[in-house]
Amino acid sequence: MVETPIAVERRAQMFPRLTEAQLERVVHYGTRRQVGAGEVLFRQGDEGVHFYIVLQGALDIVQPDAAGERLLVRHQAGEFSGETTMLSGRRALATGRMHADGEVLDVAPAGLRQLVVTDAELSELLMRAFILRRVALITNHYGDVVLVGSRHDPGTLRISEFLTRNGHPYAYLDIDRDEGGRAILEHFQLGTGDIPVLICRGTKVLKAPSNTEVAECLGFNAGIETEAVRDVVVVGGGPAGLSAAVYAASEGLDVLVLEANAPGGQAGSSSKIENYLGFPTGISGQALAGRAFTQAQKFGANVAIARTVRGLDCSGRPYALALDDGSQVRARTVIIASGARYRKLEVPNLAQFENAGVYYGATWTEAQLCEGDEVIVVGGGNSAGQAAVYLSGIARHVHMLVRSGGLAETMSRYLIRRIEESPAITLRSRTEIVELLGNGALEGVRWRNSATGEVEERPVGHVFCMMGADPSTGWLGGCVALDEKGFVVTGQDIPAEELAASGWSLSRHPLLLETSRPGIFAVGDVRSGNVKRVASAVGEGSISIQLVHRVLAG
Repeated sequence: MVETPIAVERRAQMFPRLTEAQLERVVHYGTRRQVGAGEVLFRQGDEGVHFYIVLQGALDIVQPDAAGERLLVRHQAGEFSGETTMLSGRRALATGRMHADGEVLDVAPAGLRQLVVTDAELSELLMRAFILRRVALITNHYGDVVLVGSRHDPGTLRISEFLTRNGHPYAYLDIDRDEGGRAILEHFQLGTGDIPVLICRGTKVLKAPSNTEVAECLGFNAGIETEAVRDVVVVGGGPAGLSAAVYAASEGLDVLVLEANAPGGQAGSSSKIENYLGFPTGISGQALAGRAFTQAQKFGANVAIARTVRGLDCSGRPYALALDDGSQVRARTVIIASGARYRKLEVPNLAQFENAGVYYGATWTEAQLCEGDEVIVVGGGNSAGQAAVYLSGIARHVHMLVRSGGLAETMSRYLIRRIEESPAITLRSRTEIVELLGNGALEGVRWRNSATGEVEERPVGHVFCMMGADPSTGWLGGCVALDEKGFVVTGQDIPAEELAASGWSLSRHPLLLETSRPGIFAVGDVRSGNVKRVASAVGEGSISIQLVHRVLAG
């Protein structure tokens, strides 16, 4: 076997060798043990895999492939195993087998977590290596799953986006372009009508699976306990929810985040955020969410993926949250960070074209489908502006449609300048889509200028919708006070009559970010009066934990 390119790219940071001084500091976190050549320390698909440092001998990290086995890397003395699954507890993506007799330091997951929290130098070294290894796995499509589908199939795009936004490496075979994709379908006695097909670890085959089924198959939520009463449950894994998780876990609280899709929320679908403090060259929403997700896990936060909250029982404490699988999670305090969803086009056949020409995010997953084509971006806020600028470098031309007379007053000036100066972007004010055209996939649109009444038809097959947002509060079932638009009202903004209707019995008024129910807080885009900026959401998430401490202290 020959090591793949993953083992040489940025080798010094991806596969550092611990010094004698560093090894001495790690030893008391684990157990030294002798191992023999060929001994398997962990297998692909195992949960709760231990962290291994090679003291003597060599450790091969391998994955099965069509030829039998692919060697990803051979760890020598002083080097260590693992990537971000070490912190998340998810199933191993590869198998670790000793290449030669030797000795290893075996560190259980709890010991590793204690190490990265208490030792600053080793924490930086290990976290950087873990993250870079995961990035290399994603870049090289070295994972434990194969997606077989078609770029024209909405289900394929949905699963591809779900895996990508959750940072899970996978191989993709398109039946329209790759003979291998059709061969795999034949091997498993499937037809093109069964796509998308997901093959987990070469054995389990899922036909047109839901995101929840994909998460279950890949072990996204492995080891997460849902029966215990948590100090705090965060509903939503956007910037506000992840911020709350990081601060809660780092301050010793038992925290569980329930995320219906993937970490990052609306911000996670942004191609590039350039006005977030500390990133002068910008950062993609997905990268920012991925770092925050890993940071939360570093401190011990549990983040459950594809777990939708269906209802909140606020009749007594601890509060109970009903999940989509019929189970229930209980919490002493709750942070509502469920965000908001982009509004949908008001056309009768919209559902036919969602993920088949109509998209609600502008990441690489969607952008690769429209290279060299004309596209439409609907909306005038920052998210729409970021999408238009990003797509202008990929598509042939971008038509930016806004209902008003121009771009939103809240759009950042740097985005407005780029839109105005780009020859690849045409801003069409007082214009809205009135009809979608096509058979199966979007083939064209009709838009109308409300000022002139003129209707124009264009052969555009890609529409990116980012126009305003409605709060995700339907699951609250009347538990907390909402404003006239459905956003959660907090703190001093809660009217006295709403407090009385909610049965507020405490002598104090609700705290900043606290709702009309004691110990239930709202942060980020779901909160009435929120500032639609990532930095504001992150700030609210951190502040909410200080308030949670006050409530828990009684």
